[in-house]
Amino acid sequence: MSDPLQATIRQILAAAGKILLVSHVRPDGDAVGSVLGLGLALQAGGKAVQMVLEDGVPADFRRLPGAEQICKRAEGPYDCLVVLDCSDPERMGELFGQDQPVGAGKAEKPTLNIDHHVTNVNFASCNLVEVTAVATAEIIASNLADWGLSLTQPVASALLTGIVADTLGFRTSNMTPQVMRISADLMEAGADLPELYRQALNQHSYQGARYWGAGLSRLQREGTLVWTALTQSDRRAVGYPGRDDADLINVLSTINEADISVIFVEQNNGSVKVSWRAQPGYNVSQVAVDFGGGGHTAASGAEIVGNLEEVQEKVLRATRRLFG
Repeated sequence: MSDPLQATIRQILAAAGKILLVSHVRPDGDAVGSVLGLGLALQAGGKAVQMVLEDGVPADFRRLPGAEQICKRAEGPYDCLVVLDCSDPERMGELFGQDQPVGAGKAEKPTLNIDHHVTNVNFASCNLVEVTAVATAEIIASNLADWGLSLTQPVASALLTGIVADTLGFRTSNMTPQVMRISADLMEAGADLPELYRQALNQHSYQGARYWGAGLSRLQREGTLVWTALTQSDRRAVGYPGRDDADLINVLSTINEADISVIFVEQNNGSVKVSWRAQPGYNVSQVAVDFGGGGHTAASGAEIVGNLEEVQEKVLRATRRLFG
C-alpha cells in the first residue's frame, strides 16, 4: 500500500466518531472475520462501532469472541461507513434502504472500501483493494499497526478465521509465504489455529449434511464441467436455515474430473444464487461479472433474477465458453 493511502485510512479511522462496519450478504468466514477483527480492534481503540451483516453470523462462526455483537440491521446514526470484503454495493443487500437511520453526519456513500476481489468497482470515497491478498482479513492484519490499532487475542482469532476460511485451510493457489508469516503472528497473539480451522472447515450441521445430500443426488457432469442445484424445497425439507449452499461448492471443487464446478441455489425472491469454482488456468470471474456478480479468478458468484431452470440454462451456456 502507498504511504499516502495508508495515512488517509489512518486519518479516516482516527477522525470517525461512530463507525459502521458491514460486509456482503450470505457472509463467509472472511466477511465475518474481517468485520469482527476490525470492529474489535476499533473498539479496543476507544471507538463506537456497529458491526452489521444482513444475514447474521453463520453457525460455524458464532463461537468467535465478540460474534454476539454483530447485528442484522444498523441502529442509530453513524458518520463513517466501512465496507469489507465486498466487491460492489449491491452485495451489501438491503441494509441501507429508506428505513435505515439517517442521523446527522450519515455517510452518503461508503467512506472506506477494503477488499481483495479482482472485480471490485472502487465504490467508496477511499478504496483499499489488494487483489493479490488471499483474504480481506489478511489486508487488515497486515495494516492494523499502521492504522494505530492493537492486535488482541479476539482480533487475532477473527482475522485468522478469515484467512483460513478463504484459503480453504491454506490450500488455494494464491497462498504465499507472507500469508503464513502473518498467520504465525496471529497465532502468537493468541489465535488457536487448530480450533479455528475445525470450526471454519471441518464442522457441519446435521441439516447442512442432509442439504448436501439433496444437491449431490442431482449432480451432473459434462466433460470437466460439473454442476448441481439446491431448491427451496430442499432447504425446507431438511430444515436448513441459511440461504447459501452450506459450502457444497467446495465439495464439488474436489472432484478429480472437474475443472469447473457450478452450484445453483434457488432463493425466495425470484432469483438464483450461482457459485463457480475453477482449477488453475480458468478464469470464472468474468462470467460472474457478465451476470452482475464478481469475485476471484478461481472462485466467483452472482445472484441472477429468474427461475432455476432458466438461470441454469443461461449460466451453463456461458460457462461452457471457457472451454474454448
